[in-house]
Amino acid sequence: MDISKHPIFRPLSWPGHTLKNRLVIAPMSRVSATVDGLATPEMEAYYTAFAKGGFSMIITEGNYTDEVASKSYPHQPGLVSAAHAAAWQPVAEQVKANGALIIAQLMHAGALSQYSRDTLAPSAIQPVGVKMAQYGGTGAYPFPKAMTLADIHTVKEGFVNAAKVALEAGFDGIELHAANGYLLDQFLTPELNVREDQYGGNTGNRFRIVAEIIQAIRAVVPAHFLVGIRLSEGKVNDLKYRWKDGVAMAVEVLEEVRKAAPDFIHIAVQSGEWERDSFYSNGDSYAALAKKITGKVVIANGGMHQPTRAARVLDESHADLLSIGKAALADPAWPLHIQQGTSPLAFHPDMLWPEATIQHTNQIIQSFSVNVL
Repeated sequence: MDISKHPIFRPLSWPGHTLKNRLVIAPMSRVSATVDGLATPEMEAYYTAFAKGGFSMIITEGNYTDEVASKSYPHQPGLVSAAHAAAWQPVAEQVKANGALIIAQLMHAGALSQYSRDTLAPSAIQPVGVKMAQYGGTGAYPFPKAMTLADIHTVKEGFVNAAKVALEAGFDGIELHAANGYLLDQFLTPELNVREDQYGGNTGNRFRIVAEIIQAIRAVVPAHFLVGIRLSEGKVNDLKYRWKDGVAMAVEVLEEVRKAAPDFIHIAVQSGEWERDSFYSNGDSYAALAKKITGKVVIANGGMHQPTRAARVLDESHADLLSIGKAALADPAWPLHIQQGTSPLAFHPDMLWPEATIQHTNQIIQSFSVNVL
């Protein structure tokens, strides 16, 4: 097969947007912002490199959404203030000038904060596992406070304000981080949400906070501004976690997503192995179910830099777009290399260890005598 004709290079028409190919940058925490959460010139170069390298859409690392309890890591970027908008603006401008859409991921850590000792969660349940050293954490997660209705209102206001700040900064849209064990995923997870009010109990109640956030954001942004959601089963602190009810739970969640009507759904797998972690007993993948149930654009994740896997996902209509993380981190020009038939620089774990900063990644890449950033 002529690799330049691989399905990853097919364009995608989207209302108000056209993507030149099916390749998306997955959100990756880089803990490289200032102490006040401002994007830096280093971050501008980092994100621009992906656009120059041929990716059609870039989803940023998670941005915190309020100054109360949303921060996940030290040196995490934020989208809370006019200063945050001004700092992100040159990043958005450069990415778009080089032919890619840029989406801001909005993220509340909840009980998985590595920044605060006073954490919030749907229920007062201590997270399993330990904090991630590469993102500045050490030891067990703190015991969180169960959120009051006032706390939930503050969280929702934070997400809506962050979306408005993202619009001001020039982003093409936002992605709600409702995956990987962070706050919105904590609400969705039965073992982590034992509330007895309107935000707990059945799947519709547990999804309520997400639906209300999507509705409120829609009310304050223009129609062309994309509003997406990221979902997963696995958690960063519990990689093996899966829903007990499997496909039944997936269907229930996706029915709620359908009613909330985001523009896109990003299905993440924690391990990077799509075939192993995406399929249910009935033969459907989580991504394929999302397409069937919602009819929306779906992004699949999990080792999508492998051409055979990528072709299967697209040709079998599991998803419309593919998000790539570590392979792109190693070589931001991955699409160009693949299209030209040349070998991209391969990912090495040392690129994210012992710290996941942009500076550290650059140093490791330079040690391989290939400075692609």
